[in-house]
This record gives sequence, structure tokens and C-alpha cells, in this order.
Amino acid sequence: MASYFGSIVQHSLDALLEDESFLPDLKEQDREQAFTSLTAILSTPNHIHKSFLRIALENGKVVRIPAFRVQHNNTLGPYKGGIRFHESVNEEEVMNLASLMTLKNALHEVPFGGGKGGVVLNPRDYEVKELHQICKKYVHYFSDILGPDKDIPAPDMGTGDREMDWMMAEYKSIRPGTTYRGSFTGKSIINGGSLGRREATGKGVYFTYRYMMHDFMNENREWLDAQENPFARTALNHDRKDLKMAIQGFGNVGSVAALEAYRCSHLNNKIVAVSDRNVTIYNEEGLDIPALVDYTANNEGDLPTTEKELAGLEMKAEILDREKVLYMDVDVLVLAALEGQIHKDNVDQIKAKIIVEGANAPVTGDADKYLADNGVIIVPDILANAGGVIVSYFEWVQGRETQFYSEEQIFEKLVEKMEETMVTILPQFFGDPFPLRQNCYIHAVMKLSTVLYRQGKLY
Repeated sequence: MASYFGSIVQHSLDALLEDESFLPDLKEQDREQAFTSLTAILSTPNHIHKSFLRIALENGKVVRIPAFRVQHNNTLGPYKGGIRFHESVNEEEVMNLASLMTLKNALHEVPFGGGKGGVVLNPRDYEVKELHQICKKYVHYFSDILGPDKDIPAPDMGTGDREMDWMMAEYKSIRPGTTYRGSFTGKSIINGGSLGRREATGKGVYFTYRYMMHDFMNENREWLDAQENPFARTALNHDRKDLKMAIQGFGNVGSVAALEAYRCSHLNNKIVAVSDRNVTIYNEEGLDIPALVDYTANNEGDLPTTEKELAGLEMKAEILDREKVLYMDVDVLVLAALEGQIHKDNVDQIKAKIIVEGANAPVTGDADKYLADNGVIIVPDILANAGGVIVSYFEWVQGRETQFYSEEQIFEKLVEKMEETMVTILPQFFGDPFPLRQNCYIHAVMKLSTVLYRQGKLY
């Protein structure tokens, strides 16, 4: 992901360098020098913090667990990004995700910079008391760099409101007498969290797809029909038809996106397959998503894995290998699991013509280019899964102002914010020869570049 992230940012800068209407005051050598500065600033993080958390386990053993906090860029505001608990966490991954957060916030005009945290562990391997200790130690080790106006963590893979509550409490104990509610977002409601935060990312993922295939299509059908852009052809070919959908990942993001699709009255969605870490559940006639959501809520987040469990739900479906969800003959594939799921070795097996990235970087650079060259629309992570950070911003504001929005107000604000971005991006995408990801990166880099220039940081 590192080289691909760097290359796509560089392509964005190259496109802006040739656009004389962008930063028109910069001419010739001054312009080249300024863009060289932008490359250096955007391709590297401001800070990389790492430590080993010393944890005493319930069995009496003491372990040291690698932990990271990367602060990529704070040009637009305090660093912002989740803390991931997963055994695959490494410094490069956290650095790349922090970079992505910088661009995501710039794209959606959220006044935060980009940061990310990670701890190398599988939460399922630890007792609750041990996880509590890990969260406290994380805050203790990184307390000097965290804070409501410095760096504001949030949940990510393997963490949730419980972990954020623990971390905020530890921050409060370390920094008595200071403002603490805005030190972490994604907290429980009783601890100052925002209504709707848990569902925000999944709702945003589905909204970006729905807005493109319904709202934008209805308002711009004649204009789209006049475009020679292959992506416009793809959209028109899927207009006003029953859309078969598969969803990889059935956690907070995937299950919420699935429910949104199942209940949507604007598009004729039929969800034929969902998957998790164990299995793919498939039914060509469509799945009962509410029943599966209820089942996972009572079974530690796991989908049914046996015919007996399906029978208990009175559900007709096939149980397949978990990877099968990627290769279904569907119109739309939502990727809401891990990064790197579609890559050069399996991309030729992908049949979906619309892919929505609920996870971060689920499509590798080589695969992204292959799919785009074949007219596949990829709604990228930077655009689709920003619902979490947008509602985190609303939570941060509520904490500072000690006022609270209703869930209805939160979702209205979320839709309004994401629609503003879509209104800007989609005409450029369907009118220009660039894939949607490249259009989003150009827009984000343009925003960052303008602010950096106005702040005098390019010379």
C-alpha cells in the first residue's frame, strides 16, 4: 500500500502542477519548488511513536505488546484516527492508515488532521481485565501526545466504545482538571459519546453508493448518457434494475450497510451473500438480513456456520468458504473486512462491476488499475467510509459545547456532509478520464496544498 499511496498522491500533484488555474501566483521555478515541497510533506508523517506495553496477564506471566501512534499531518486541525487491535498491525500499516486519514478529512472538509494507532494483538486472546490494562497502558505511554487539541483517537478494528471509555478515564486520571471529553471519540453515550456513532461508518458506506446510483443518476441521466467515460457506461448499465449485492465483512460496518441496503426504498437491492471471518452465507433469492443481524448480536458477532444453525433461523441458504463472497456473480460488492482483499492474484475472478470500499485499502494498487481499466466503478475508502470520522467530529463538538444532538440530527448532518462531497466529486469523476479514487485524491491534495501554501509552509 505504501508505494501505491505515494504514487497516487504524486499523480495528483502532477495533475495539479499542470493546472495553471491552481495556485496561479506560483510561476515557473517557484511553482516547481513548491510542488517538490508538497511531495515531501504529504509523503511522510510528522511523527511516528512506538512503544512496548508491559502487561501482567491473569496467568501470572508478563508480556510486552508492540503499540504505535502515527501522526501524519495536522495542517487542517488536531490529528484524528482510530486505534486498531489486531495481530497483523505493523508500523507501515499504521503509517499508511494515518496518511489516508489526512486525505479523508481534507476531502470531506472535516477540520482534523490524520493519525492512526495500533496494538499488535488479537482481542479474543485476552481476558477483559487484560484488555482494560492494555487500554490504560496505551494512554499512559502516549499521554504526552494525546488530547482534545492534539490527537484524538477513536475506535477501529478490534476496539469499540468500551475501549474508548477506558482510555478516556485513564486520560482524565493522568490529566486532572483539564478538558477530557474530547480526548477520545466513539465513546458510550453515558460517557459523552454521540448517538449514531456506531452505525455511522456503515450508513455512510451505503449512502455513497445509493446517492451515486439513485440521486445522482436521476438528476443527471441525460448528461451521463452524453459522456464517453466508461464509468458512465457502467452506471447507466446498472440503472433502474434489480441489483444483486454481496457484502464481505459483517461487523459494525458491513452489517449496518447490509441493513441499509435491505431497507432501502430507492434501489432494488437484493443481498445474495454476506461473509465474516468464518463463512460465506449465500442465497440467490436474497438473504434475511435483519435475522442475520439479530443472530450475530447473540453469537459474539459470528454468522451461522452450520445447517442446524440456519435451520434454527428458518433460513434457506448455502454455507460456503469465506473467500467465495469475493467471486460471486453480482452487480455490487461491498468490501467491509480487511485491507488487501482484491489483489493481482485474484482480481481476474472479480465479477462485480461496482465495488464499494467499507474497509481501508481492500483493493491493492495493481488490482485497482486492472478493474478501472475494465470499467469497474470503485467507490474508494477515502470517500465511502468517512462516516465514522464525520460523526466523531460531531461528538468532539458536542463534548466541547456540552450539548447533544439527537440521533436523527446526527444522521441528517452526516448525510448532508457526505452529500456535499459527492456533489463536488461525482461530476468530475463521470466527466473526466480519472477513476473515482484519483478524483478524490486530487480534491483532497488540492485542499491541503492550498492551506499549506497560504500558511507559508512550502518555502
